[in-house]
Amino acid sequence: MNRAQVRTSAFAAVAVLAGSMLAACGSGGSGGSGSEAGGEGDLQNAKVAFLMPDLASTRYELQDKPLFEAKMKQLCPTCQVIYQNADSDAAKQQQQANSALAQGVKAIVIDPVDSAAAATIVKSAQSQQVPIIAYDRPIPATPADYYISFDNEKIGSMIGQSLVDHLKAEKAEGGILQVNGSPTDAAAGLIKKGIHTAVDSSGFKLLAEYDTPDWQPEKAQTWVSGQITQFKDEIAGVVAANDGTGGGSIAAFKAAGVKVPPITGNDAEVAAAQRIISGDQYNTISKPIKIVAEASANAAWEFMQGKKPAGKAQLFNTPSELFVPTVVTTENIKEVLFDSGIMKAAEVCTGDYAKGCQELGIQ
Repeated sequence: MNRAQVRTSAFAAVAVLAGSMLAACGSGGSGGSGSEAGGEGDLQNAKVAFLMPDLASTRYELQDKPLFEAKMKQLCPTCQVIYQNADSDAAKQQQQANSALAQGVKAIVIDPVDSAAAATIVKSAQSQQVPIIAYDRPIPATPADYYISFDNEKIGSMIGQSLVDHLKAEKAEGGILQVNGSPTDAAAGLIKKGIHTAVDSSGFKLLAEYDTPDWQPEKAQTWVSGQITQFKDEIAGVVAANDGTGGGSIAAFKAAGVKVPPITGNDAEVAAAQRIISGDQYNTISKPIKIVAEASANAAWEFMQGKKPAGKAQLFNTPSELFVPTVVTTENIKEVLFDSGIMKAAEVCTGDYAKGCQELGIQ
């Protein structure tokens, strides 16, 4: 080999070595165990899935989706959010998750239709080292990588105790109906458990309770209608697990042409705020979606960079962040929902609700 060939070979060797070192640096050091995504070098135009459970609650389309997308845009301007809503169909949600994995998502945030069925989604994602963040509803059978929600058991106890305290203050007589959420939703089970802690020791008889399939307001209305026929004026109040089932319960009393008793809710939907203002609904729960949506985006971004959020609690063997909500009645609705900027009077105080808003100082 002549001197020129030696120089050429040496240069090539150095180039190969330098390229190898650059590749190693660009890998982000993501060679850990479990479902870790790659480092920042892999995140140019990366995708993250945001899979929501149903259309029965308006919050997912109007709040969760845009808030999550906005936070992800802030954290990673080039990232793409793949949003899907399963419309209460667990099999459809499985297909949506499979599609997201096939598109190469770096993380999945999922609010499961069916908490038990979602275990299959967790296993599929983790087998491909794609982290799963359970959102709002836990996945007990197969732990997700992370869980973010408001404290659902606390929500149940808070709406139940708020109603019980009100009934006692009003010296109400009779019993309570309990309208729970979907039997396939683990979060609904936690809310149900929390409600029982308040109702069972209240001194008020639990007349009957119902697990509402898919959280459907119409099914809650049908069931409550039957209870009105059976118990008539024995019903002192109704603990409904969310605003949809609360709205269905209210509709049942109005259809029966009888006085609407105090009825609870949860989610602080606009329609629920209007019902509280008009006196049809007693309470709801304010759990600002912005808090959980942004926390989920932050967690997804950490996982996508190959990091593992530690969580501040453990639930179902899953590192978790559980936020504490606020009960809303006519006494604090102005402060909690309007003064805070969560809702705007122009969107709520329309038509027949304008007078009630004026009386509560909402403007």
